[in-house]
Parts: sequence; structure tokens; C-alpha cells
Amino acid sequence: MPEHTDPNRRHDFVLIFDVSDGNPNGDPDAGNLPRTDPETMQGLVTDVALKRKVRNFVSLVAEDEENPERLKIFVEHRGVLNNQIRRAYTEQGMEVGRRVEEPVAASDVLENLREISATLPGAFEFTDADEALEQGAKLSYSGELSADELKEALDAPGDALNKKTRKFISDLAKRSGKPAKNRDNAEKARRWMCENFYDVRMFGAVMSTGLNAGQVRGPMQLTFARSVDPVVPQDLAVTRVAVTDEKDREKLQTIGRKTLIPYGLYVGHGFYSPHLARDTGVTEEDLRLFWEALVNMWAFDRSASRGQMAPRGLYVFTHERKIGNAPAHRLFERVKLELGDGVASPRRFEDYVVTVDDDLPEGVTLTTLVAG
Repeated sequence: MPEHTDPNRRHDFVLIFDVSDGNPNGDPDAGNLPRTDPETMQGLVTDVALKRKVRNFVSLVAEDEENPERLKIFVEHRGVLNNQIRRAYTEQGMEVGRRVEEPVAASDVLENLREISATLPGAFEFTDADEALEQGAKLSYSGELSADELKEALDAPGDALNKKTRKFISDLAKRSGKPAKNRDNAEKARRWMCENFYDVRMFGAVMSTGLNAGQVRGPMQLTFARSVDPVVPQDLAVTRVAVTDEKDREKLQTIGRKTLIPYGLYVGHGFYSPHLARDTGVTEEDLRLFWEALVNMWAFDRSASRGQMAPRGLYVFTHERKIGNAPAHRLFERVKLELGDGVASPRRFEDYVVTVDDDLPEGVTLTTLVAG
């Protein structure tokens, strides 16, 4: 096993990447201009943006895996987190709602339910009246459907479901709620989420926003990346021959905006804790995939707004002891980036000089996965 993929050892790493004529991470509070430190004008890329690229790469890799179960992504693009948490309950047969029931007194609702009950999902159970047992008709609901699934269930019968019956079913569903708090179920759900979702296992997550699946402290943590030198954000006007609204049809062209920086070389840092990884179940394969993502994720995140982005350095410091053999910041200081002689306005990676001091503390090894 390569040292840098050993999940039982501590790892600290330096990630270097650059951007040419693009926006590596727009700031929605500044009209989507590239993020900057207002005091130094150094460029910034958030940890969230970097994790998004890792998640996207893992999703692509999972498509070609024979057993992609462990590579599901919790924080999906346009996904619903509470629906993901709910899967941890439904997949393990745990209750996801309080069962409620209501007598069916109105004759027109009763007749309608008799017609459409077979089209309702198993979460609903219709019991017809039985005079011999002196038992009235009733409808019960388990509470397990999400809002979208409930809407789909009510739309399935089509025109056969009248408005009064639809309201009766909707009101019944609203009375259902979350199941009673159960620490064992929450822990069981938390373990399932760690086993099945790569980003939960690596980055952690808060999973108590709907059904309770607890919280997970991720063993892999990333910092913001910061450019070595100040960057110059630019907001450029571009013309387009298409118009947005019908009222603008007579115009020959309209104006759009593009934001970018001419060039920026960014440095970010990361930390991996074997103690937290033991709790989430990180494997050697998980770590190998993470390093692979940091190297290759840029190739699958292309867009006109990104410009050209590329990895320029990935240096992994691996410790012999779980608690580490040296402070992380001292190891990071061994990777130095400086402008080359006579360079005033860097516009390419070759304008910089990267030096790495490989005189390491005892018990620390360095693995270089990308250099230049």
C-alpha cells in the first residue's frame, strides 16, 4: 500500500493550481466577480468550490464502477438533502413518519376512494366499511412519502380523483409527522450514510435537517485557496446577436458580461485525520480516489467562464504516527512559490519558481503527485 493512501496515517497536503483568462470562483455578493481579499487583492477559491469539483469527479468515476454503491454523493447538484437522509431510513426498513388514520364519513369521498384506492401507493391503506363487524370505512397513511412523492401519488389517478377526496387525502397526510426520536435509529442511519455516500465519509455532513441521521465530522478538511500574488478582476462587456425578450427583437444586438482574471496561481491546503476516518469508514480506495480527483477534476469542470484551469502541484506529507510527527504549517512552509527574476505581471506558470525542501522531520515522508 502506498503511504499516501494509507487511511490509518495522518496526511497534510499542499494543492497548487492556476487559472488563465477565467473566473475560478465567482462571488455572488460582488456580481459574480472572482473572489478576492479586499486588503491584499489576492484571489480566493473557497473550500466548497473545491469539494464540488471532487464530488463531480467521484460521480463520473462511479458511472464506470461495477459496484458504485459506496460512491453515492450526498450533496448533489440541485439535490434535496432531506430526501437523501430519508433513504437511510427506508433502505433499512425504519419508520419515516407517524402513522395516522381517518374515518371516511362523506359518502361521495367513500365512493371515490373505492374507485381509486388501488392506484394509491402502499403508504396508504384503505379499509372499506364492514356492516357485519360494525366497522366503518377508514384511510390510513404511514407518513413515509416525501412531498414530491405525495404529489405524484395524488396525480396518479388523474381525473378519477375528485377535489374533495384529494383534499381529504392531503389533510390526512399533513397530520403525519416525523417518527419519535430514537437514538438507535439515528445512529443506524448515520452509519448507513457513511457507508453509502462518499462525501459524507470524507467531508462530513449535518444530517438532522429532516429525519435525524446525526452529524459526521469529516476526516478530510480543505482550506480556502489563495493566489500567490494579487489578481486583477475584470468585468468585460460582450455583445450577442440574440435578444432576451420579444420587445427587443428589433435591436441588432444586446450586451452581456464576462468576468475573469488574466492569470492567478493559487495555493490551498488540506488535512486528513485517521482518527475521524476510523469513525466514518474511509478505505485505501477512498483516499486513492481523492488524490486522483485533485489531479484530474479540472479536466471535467470546463466551461467558458472558467478559462483554463490546471493542477500545478500536489504534495502529500504523510506521518508515521496517527497524531503526526510535525506541525502541518511547518511542512507547508517547505513548499515555496516565488516570481521569477524580472517578472512583474505573471501570465503563466513558468513565470514562477517552485522549490520544495525535502529535508523532512523524522517520521514524515513526501509524495509528489503533481509537479509543474
